[in-house]
Amino acid sequence: MNPSSPEGIGTVLLAAGAFQFARRFLDTPTRLPDWEPYFKRGWVLIGLLIGASALFSITLANGWVALGLSLLFVYMLWQLKAFQPSRTVLLAVAPFLLLWILGSFLEYYAPKYYEANDDFIDNSIGFSTIWLGTFLLIASRQKKTLVKQEQERALEAEQRRIIEAKKQELEYLVAERTAEITLQKEELEHALVELKTTQNQLIQSEKMASLGELTAGIAHEIQNPLNFVNNFAEVSIELIDELADEQAKAHRDPELEADLLVDLKQNLQKINHHGGRASSIVKGMLQHSRASTGQREATDLNALCDEYLRLAYHGLRAKDKTFNALFTVDLDANLGQVSVVPQDISRVLLNLFTNAFYAVQQRQKQAGSESGYQPTVRVSTRCAGSEVVIKVIDNGTGMSEEVQQKIFQPFFTTKPTGEGTGLGLSLAYEIITKGHQGSLKVASKEGD
Repeated sequence: MNPSSPEGIGTVLLAAGAFQFARRFLDTPTRLPDWEPYFKRGWVLIGLLIGASALFSITLANGWVALGLSLLFVYMLWQLKAFQPSRTVLLAVAPFLLLWILGSFLEYYAPKYYEANDDFIDNSIGFSTIWLGTFLLIASRQKKTLVKQEQERALEAEQRRIIEAKKQELEYLVAERTAEITLQKEELEHALVELKTTQNQLIQSEKMASLGELTAGIAHEIQNPLNFVNNFAEVSIELIDELADEQAKAHRDPELEADLLVDLKQNLQKINHHGGRASSIVKGMLQHSRASTGQREATDLNALCDEYLRLAYHGLRAKDKTFNALFTVDLDANLGQVSVVPQDISRVLLNLFTNAFYAVQQRQKQAGSESGYQPTVRVSTRCAGSEVVIKVIDNGTGMSEEVQQKIFQPFFTTKPTGEGTGLGLSLAYEIITKGHQGSLKVASKEGD
């Protein structure tokens, strides 16, 4: 074969075309990017050689060019051996290239041997061509499978990227929300501190209001024993003057002196009695005003009920001189001493009595002076087994079912603004139920 003949040029073109197809099939621009500049220069050089050979009948070693391209092609496949289709293509072309190189060598350098075995060589090349086509189809399928897998991996990578982005976004949102919650928590803690401070102030205000009512009652109640003390003291002075006059006479009357001494002793006993009464009232006021120790003491509940009932009544009368009411006590003589916290129980009793008198006062104002309504408050004590039952009953305005359900709630009050904090019954409920493990119940009918 003339190396500058069209057949020789066709061999070179066929080898170049096969090489170019292989480059695209194996995606060498991506997998062998460093080779691309040399490939581009090589195509230009080959084109110039083929053109010069065809136009000027220049003898070129086209077979050697084809052989060089084939060896370069094999080397390129070896470089891409990590790519499975490349290994399959290498397995496909290896027999064909070996037989082609062997046939060309024998044709040029051993023509007689070539002619003697021409049929065998042609059949072998034909078989290698079938082998080539079969394995190229396999390589093509492998490439499609790999492309599909790469696309799936790319899709998975994209999904992971999206998930990671979503994760980072969620982490940012969680961090932002956590910061907001932390800020809200700090604000709530600050608000709670302020609320507790306000609550303590309101409780103190309720105690001061209770103390004010107690003080008003004491001012009236203590006046009676003080009047008795003053009156008996004046009479005692007169008796002493009369006794001194009798002792100054020449003829003294022993019987008169004895009577004067008896009267004087009785007056002093009455002064002592009413002084003790005034002292107990002051003592009760001091106990009520001081902070609770929480320590239980043996206490006469009957005396406590009687005393604070009077103090509550006179405390309301100190505000409204026109108010009058009947108050009675029914005290169980067998009650004896009861273990309670006297300061706390006194606050409960004063609150209940004050509310009772307030209720009958309001009904009296609603009824008017000509209705025949008589405000009445009754207090009774009973010993029921291991428990003490104290009942405070009034015939005032009464409460609806709805009000009864809320009566022990903090800050709930039926009084006009400025007349109640809504903490009195709430504190009383806490003292009885939690402080003394008892119960505080209400039974009422509106208007009755």
